[in-house]
Amino acid sequence: MTFIEELIIDSSFNLSKHPNPSLWQEGQHAYQIQFECMASNCSILIECEAFELVKTAAKNAIIEAWRIEYKYSRYQKNNTFSDIHSTPDCWQKLDNESAQLMIFANHAYNASQGLFDITSGILREAWTFNGNDKLPLQNQIDALLPYVGWKKLAWSTEAPEQLKIPLGMELDFGGIGKEYAVDKVLTICCQTLASKSAAILVNCGGDLTCSGVRLNGESWKVGIESISRHNKAQQIIALSSGALATSGDSKRFLLKDGIRYSHVLNPITGWPITDAPRSITVAAPTCINAGIIATLALLQGKHAESFLASIKTPYWLYN
Repeated sequence: MTFIEELIIDSSFNLSKHPNPSLWQEGQHAYQIQFECMASNCSILIECEAFELVKTAAKNAIIEAWRIEYKYSRYQKNNTFSDIHSTPDCWQKLDNESAQLMIFANHAYNASQGLFDITSGILREAWTFNGNDKLPLQNQIDALLPYVGWKKLAWSTEAPEQLKIPLGMELDFGGIGKEYAVDKVLTICCQTLASKSAAILVNCGGDLTCSGVRLNGESWKVGIESISRHNKAQQIIALSSGALATSGDSKRFLLKDGIRYSHVLNPITGWPITDAPRSITVAAPTCINAGIIATLALLQGKHAESFLASIKTPYWLYN
C-alpha cells in the first residue's frame, strides 16, 4: 500500500481536532481513504479508474460524516444539538433530518419495549466505562432516572417536527448517529461516482456498508474483531451487499470484584444490562438497521440469541 497524499478539506465546520484524511493506493485503481469521525478510525475503500473523481467523492463523503458529527455532538456549541436543548419546556421545530431520526428512535423504543431510549444518555453522569472499577451509588442513579423516559417528551409521529423537551432531559443520538453517518457516506460516494464503474466499502469503527461486489466480481472480505485479542479478527465474512454493525462491550466496560459491567444501560433501572453476549454483529440492508438490531439484541441480555433468531437476519454472537 502506497501513501499518495493528504486530502486537504476546507470544511466550514469547527472540526480542527480532526487530522487531514490520508489517501493510500492499494493497487491499480484501488484506493483507501483514512479519516477520523465520531471517536472512530474510519476508512473508505474505492475501486475506480477515475482517480480525480475518487478524491472528489472522498472529500464530499468525509465532509458529510463530519457534518453529521458536528450537528448532533453534545461537545459542540451553536449546533442542532445545542439548539434543541437551549429552550426546555418550549415547543420547537425540528429540521427534516432530525425529525426522521426521532421517528427511527421511536420505532426502536417501541420494538425494544422501552429498553432503547435516546433520553437515557444522561445516565453517563453516573457511569464511566473505561475499564475502571468505580460503581456509582444508587442515589446517584436515582437522581437521574426522573430525567429519563421517551414518553416524557412532548413529541408524536403525527407531527414529528414538533418537539418539547422537559427541563433537565437530554436527547442522545449516539446510539444511531454513527451507523446513520456510514449510510450517508456510502450514498455520497455512490452519487459522486455514478457516471463511472466503482466499488465502495465504508468502514467506521467496525460498522460498515458496501455498494456491492468488487470490480472483479468478488465479495469484500471483512473481519469481526476478536473479543479477546485486540486488532485480531474473530471471523472473516464475505460481504457482497448491505451492511454489518457490531454492538458489544469489548472496549467500553467497568470491572468490579470480577464482575464485568457493560456500557449498555437499562434506561428503566439505570444499571447495565446483565448476562448479555460480549459481541453481536448483524447483517442488514443498511448500517443503521444493522446497528439497531445488534443493540436491541444486546438489550435482551441472556435472551439475545433467541431474539436474533426471531428476526431471521444473519448474525454472529460471541460470549
